[in-house]
Amino acid sequence: MNEQTYTVLGYDKIKEAISGFALTESGRKKAMEMEPSTNLKQIDAWHKEISEAIEILKISSSVPIHGLEGMEAVMNGFNKGIPLRVDQLVQLNSFIDSCSKLRRFMRDKEYCAPRVSAYVYSIEELPELAAEIQRCIRNGQIDDYASKELLKVRKQIGIQEERLKEKLTQLLKSAKLKPFLQEAVVSQRNGRYVIPVKKEYRGKVRGAVLDTSASGSTLFVEPEEIGVFQDQMEWLFLEEQAEVEKILFALTGLAEGKEKEIKLAIETMIHYDFLFSKAKYCRSIDAKKVDIVDDQVIDYKKARHPLLGRNAVPLTLEIGTNYHALVITGPNTGGKTVSIKTAGLLVLMSQSGLLLPVGEGSKSGIFHKILVDIGDGQSIEQNLSTFSSRIVNIIEILEKANDRTLVLLDELGSGTDPGEGMGLATAILENLNNKGATIFATTHYSEIKEFADTHEDFMNGSMEFDLETLMPTYRLRIGTGGDSQAFAIALKLGVHPKLIERAHMITYKSEKNYSGLFQDSNELKRREKQLLVNKHKRKKTADASKTINRYEMGDSVYVSSSGELGVIHKGPDSNGNYIVQMRDGKIEVNHKRLKLNIPAAELYPEDYDFNILFETKEHRKLLNQMERKHIEGSIIRQD
Repeated sequence: MNEQTYTVLGYDKIKEAISGFALTESGRKKAMEMEPSTNLKQIDAWHKEISEAIEILKISSSVPIHGLEGMEAVMNGFNKGIPLRVDQLVQLNSFIDSCSKLRRFMRDKEYCAPRVSAYVYSIEELPELAAEIQRCIRNGQIDDYASKELLKVRKQIGIQEERLKEKLTQLLKSAKLKPFLQEAVVSQRNGRYVIPVKKEYRGKVRGAVLDTSASGSTLFVEPEEIGVFQDQMEWLFLEEQAEVEKILFALTGLAEGKEKEIKLAIETMIHYDFLFSKAKYCRSIDAKKVDIVDDQVIDYKKARHPLLGRNAVPLTLEIGTNYHALVITGPNTGGKTVSIKTAGLLVLMSQSGLLLPVGEGSKSGIFHKILVDIGDGQSIEQNLSTFSSRIVNIIEILEKANDRTLVLLDELGSGTDPGEGMGLATAILENLNNKGATIFATTHYSEIKEFADTHEDFMNGSMEFDLETLMPTYRLRIGTGGDSQAFAIALKLGVHPKLIERAHMITYKSEKNYSGLFQDSNELKRREKQLLVNKHKRKKTADASKTINRYEMGDSVYVSSSGELGVIHKGPDSNGNYIVQMRDGKIEVNHKRLKLNIPAAELYPEDYDFNILFETKEHRKLLNQMERKHIEGSIIRQD
């Protein structure tokens, strides 16, 4: 398998769809990393596993799977010499609680899913750890009763805070300070209590200035009388912080002692998430369990392409039973490419442990490789570069194919000369069959249909076409090759049957009566106008065609095909061809491709010897000698 196969067949989109059902990030990642297997036992186990998961979902669609929020940070925080934070311990407790719920949930499903429910026993219950976290943490913070020392120091903080507030109240009400205050309120700066003093009375209030207002008119002063109280409060807060840290270390130590159990529980939770994501996806496409066989077989009943939804037309796909190569012929837009992609994608899904959107009694074999060459067979932009790139891909397929390979070829041989393309396609199919590969191919070439008919390893197939509606039905018929339907469609749309009969003769070199299909003589009469010709125009055209441009020996002419000048030597013959002397020799050119440059009368005297132009010096010398006497052994041939 390779990434190109996954992309072309849409396997990546299946993985994305499955990941959309996952509740955890790790589950989504595992879905995107899903790969098909070639191990029969593993594939069979996956199928049984997912079948049980679907049974569980039928009973209860809400499986208590934890989202694992924050658990990665919790695991990364172990054995680092620093305690876990309160929020991390809360997340750990939530995970432990979900594990307990999952254990209870799965125990109730043992009767219908013994294999899947058994996985939950790898999740060890951690009641001591959970109870200690719950005892020490309440409402998102360390509880007062987490330890005697913490309770004691927090009580002292409370007492000291009451004394501090009482002292501040006395200061605000005292006649000594009241005139100097901006207002009778107490605020905090950097965790310490201060009173607002007017700037001009700074020297009247003893204490430290901790802040000023934006305008600068107010100073926030910590009175000297409460400084001692606040220092004592800070010491108590430090004691509290140290005690909280001590408790967090203790809880972290308990959690680290169960690190292996927590890690295994996380892995099991991820496996459950991935499993039920696959099960939910299979339910969404109404998938069924298929028989997995350790052979290169595809036998799908009423198969639907999973990415086309429930409206996809069911296909019967059978390859590898009595034949190992299926060749589909027929017109464009009939569903050939969809059928070939359906076969490949369902094989990938089956070997990945997924159930398939097929009918009962379907079978799926195991292929070690799926090699694909699927281009845009419906594009009119087939050119040399497209053909070349596909041939490079075909070469790689020929090198890698063996008796455990499924080869999918769409529009084989397209993009080049039809005759050569057909021959090349046939040779490639023969070679792949000799290698033992299982082949599913589509093509336009009717000659390949004839080849498949005569080869015992090949079977023809076609996409059904409704001539009444002139629309494809997208149903695959195995055992009969497809026709292009061009003649039938043209006849249906109103072309005269005589023209269709002529086209049939040109194409197939045989006669076929299309006129007999019409029982309504009026319909034939309405089409007679297509056969009428303008005899006068034909005669005029024929007479015009007999007119030959006349040139004389020695005329300088322009040869349009080469863009060069030449001199007329002989002509014309019955077809209007002249012999023209060019720079490199004489050539034959039709009068239609000649244009007069300068007539001979303007170039040469009346008695000019044209042999000088058209014969070599040696030839002219020999000719003069032979005119005077016989030259033994010499022959002159005139064209």
